[in-house]
Amino acid sequence: MQITKEEFLARTKVISKNTLLETLQIEFVDFGDDFLIAKMPVNSRVHQPDGVLHGGATVALAETVGSFAAELLFNLNDVFVRGIEISANHVKSVKAGFVFARAKIVHKGRTTQIFDIRVTDEADNLISLCKLTTVALPKSK
Repeated sequence: MQITKEEFLARTKVISKNTLLETLQIEFVDFGDDFLIAKMPVNSRVHQPDGVLHGGATVALAETVGSFAAELLFNLNDVFVRGIEISANHVKSVKAGFVFARAKIVHKGRTTQIFDIRVTDEADNLISLCKLTTVALPKSK
């Protein structure tokens, strides 16, 4: 199934309502043949008590962008996609602005997929490096 960038970005806004994506204000901003990018504001909603971006919020952003990237690979009428493992190395803190997660496919299997997800700040500094494994399973008929 081919979808235009505009159709995909509009669809994500609709299906994000009343979900963690809306709570964290995650917004998809771009995609191409082998990547998907989303952004999230860094503010008190996603801070640790000491005022820096919480690693859990970073991982939620990474898993979100990776899972949506996996969904772009498949016909969702036939399969559903779930994240089955994620790891994250947090290398820099950030207090304000936006962070961007760019998911890039590393392995595109029929059942499992692996994504490299780089989370950067507005100056393109690496904040976290994440790896997500997803599984695509057939829907019951």
